[in-house]
Amino acid sequence: MAIFLDSGKIEQVEKFLRWGVIRGVTTNPTILLKDGVTGGAAGMKKRAQEIAAMIAPLPLSLEVTSNDPAQMIEQGREFASLADNINVKITIHGPEGETENIEVIHALETKYDVRVNATAMMSAQQCLLAALAGASYVSLFGGRVNNMGYDAVDEISRLRELLELQGLDSQIIIGSVREINNVITWLHAGAHIVTVTPDILAGMLVHPYSKETVRMFLDDAKKCEMC
Repeated sequence: MAIFLDSGKIEQVEKFLRWGVIRGVTTNPTILLKDGVTGGAAGMKKRAQEIAAMIAPLPLSLEVTSNDPAQMIEQGREFASLADNINVKITIHGPEGETENIEVIHALETKYDVRVNATAMMSAQQCLLAALAGASYVSLFGGRVNNMGYDAVDEISRLRELLELQGLDSQIIIGSVREINNVITWLHAGAHIVTVTPDILAGMLVHPYSKETVRMFLDDAKKCEMC
């Protein structure tokens, strides 16, 4: 079981590395844009190299910026060449349901030896197909699954069982965390990895009753010194 950090900020990655609790980092164009990365593709690659070097040998997942099959393969190979610990994120299909992405996933893994994180999936069946195509990681968006009226726990547990029955090595990543409790629940259901934002990760640690208890201990310690 592992926790990956969703971030493109150097200072956030440094902070949680010092905690010793994260086992990788994931990012995408949306995260990088929100985190202030500029300079287009060059800026994105520069930030990726900085993060990859900082967390090595832990993995960094970096998403391609195109949905053209040839460009995805070219960009995926380029991203993977930036550092040994970079995995390439490819969405399970295109914005209009184009199916060439699964071919890209298969080609990158089997022909070009690029580790792929197949992403933007909402069902166990999508994840199974990505795993059969050879994806090293299959990313299910648990929060969005729940928002659609399904229970992500059911999808995770069924998927984990299917992967083991089929002897597939793909690791299940669950993203789109909405609540702090999602992390433990989804890991318990069978996810290998859950990706979390900095706020969620901090919220897992800091508890109001823990703060109250620590304050009581410190207050009583001062009283003891005065006894």
